[in-house]
Amino acid sequence: MSVRILALVGSLRAGSHNRQLAEAAVKHAPADVEVELFEGLADVPFYNEDIDVEGSVPEAAVRLRAVAGQADAFLLFSPEYNGTMPAVLKNAIDWLSRPFGGGAVSGKPVAVVGTAFGQYGGVWAQDDARKSIGIAGAAVLEDVKLSIPGSVTRFAETHPGDDHEVVAGLTEVIKQLTSQTATAAA
Repeated sequence: MSVRILALVGSLRAGSHNRQLAEAAVKHAPADVEVELFEGLADVPFYNEDIDVEGSVPEAAVRLRAVAGQADAFLLFSPEYNGTMPAVLKNAIDWLSRPFGGGAVSGKPVAVVGTAFGQYGGVWAQDDARKSIGIAGAAVLEDVKLSIPGSVTRFAETHPGDDHEVVAGLTEVIKQLTSQTATAAA
């Protein structure tokens, strides 16, 4: 049985190093694990309870919830914007947390990783993402972390998928996430 992990990237920039990190996770996932990179977070409107009613939910949010509902686990990739996670990632968490107590992330394992230009690799943003997704009802793997500093220089000429240290770290995160998924299903 294959484990399905949905990857959500908090950067919309085409050349984003976090997107490249997510691409590396897709490429290097074990044979029994499918990592799907969600496309379309830019199309999901800001969460608003007035439009989150049956018959009025925007198609992009419906699609996000449907794809997330089929996932066994989540892998969030967060850069750090002004000391916290990007709005696009927080917005996705808000949509996936509803309905309260029964959202698409409820009870599912989640790991948060990322890279940023600063010397700590975006740990504040990743900590905030863990907090938010945990409050949304996910089973956050608090000790499973990968924060890669100096993204602009480290990945100036090398894709994260070609960096052996990064690939080893990602592989370990996916292994831990997959293990937790099996435990949650048992």
